[in-house]
Amino acid sequence: MAQILVYGTRESIQLRRRALSDAIHGAVMHALAYPAEKRFHRFIPLEPENFLHPADRGDEYTIIEISMFEGRSEEAKRALIQELFTRLEAEVGIAPHSVEITLFETPRINWGIRGRNAQDLALEYTVDI
Repeated sequence: MAQILVYGTRESIQLRRRALSDAIHGAVMHALAYPAEKRFHRFIPLEPENFLHPADRGDEYTIIEISMFEGRSEEAKRALIQELFTRLEAEVGIAPHSVEITLFETPRINWGIRGRNAQDLALEYTVDI
């Protein structure tokens, strides 16, 4: 499971939402062998006065937070982060310098999904990669 939050200025998010979602989901599918139908993205558009950051990050500065089940290898997490930087630059036009990514991992027991504890669900994909 991966839940993704994307923060940026309102204007930047509005201009890039579909491209951001496609690039992020492509990276997650590639690096984590994630199913295409499991896209869970939330966009948090902020007014510039509520999104303070160093000026050298540019107006397209974007923060991506990914919450996911624990169990991925260090190699898989490194691959995901690199794939995100690569795709965001190539497909969305956001330079790596203007992107920050944080991965949050928690045990499946801490998740509730489809009316059940995630620990009790059979998944259609592998977490331990």
